[in-house]
Amino acid sequence: MNQSGELIKILKKHQADFHPVVSFDAKKEKICSLDFTAANKEIDENILMHTHRFIQYINQKLEQAGAKYGVGGYAEHRTVYSRSKVFDATVLGDEPRRLHLGVDIWGKPHTALMAPIDGIVHSFAFNDQFGDYGATILLSHRLDDISFYTLYGHLSLNSIKNLEVGERIERGDVFAEFGIPLENGHWPPHLHFQVISDLQVPIAIGNEGGYPGVCKYSEREKYLMNCPDPDLILQLNQYL
Repeated sequence: MNQSGELIKILKKHQADFHPVVSFDAKKEKICSLDFTAANKEIDENILMHTHRFIQYINQKLEQAGAKYGVGGYAEHRTVYSRSKVFDATVLGDEPRRLHLGVDIWGKPHTALMAPIDGIVHSFAFNDQFGDYGATILLSHRLDDISFYTLYGHLSLNSIKNLEVGERIERGDVFAEFGIPLENGHWPPHLHFQVISDLQVPIAIGNEGGYPGVCKYSEREKYLMNCPDPDLILQLNQYL
């Protein structure tokens, strides 16, 4: 079994031990699924290219569902990335990046984030391009002698203001929050949460305070193998 397969096995083994990443009471609150594929005909350029309209769309969907959060997106082939040159092909005529490698949790700005497991701050950065991660934190973890990483994107600048590389984050610690558009890459407030087995695979950007959250569809097998389903930790899909 490769390291990624071993990691999936260990994450399943320890599911009962993970702390919630966001506050959610399944007995009183609801979540809903949000679709950002071509199948969703409600989202057009008029929404995608105007962040305030995109925010209105998300808020409307949450309100209609009576939901605290909108959740989803793992391995989703998304049309929404056409809004940003960050995901365009680097060579004319090449394939753009469109396959999402994490889970998004859409909600209110400044929503508190908690560590699901003890970790160490690997790195952080302000990826300040339109459509990028904005403020981002990478935590490193070790569980049953297997090392892996969790990535938290679209955070507030306060989340990284006093952070230090090597700082220990305890399970359950509030260590970050959803950012507003000027801080989070110009997206509606949400968290991009991703599990990464190995940061050293060939990637398009550096691994200090970042890792691709979106890949080419043709490279999906390689990236999905290295980035297992984040719901193994989040465990939110059961409430959809």
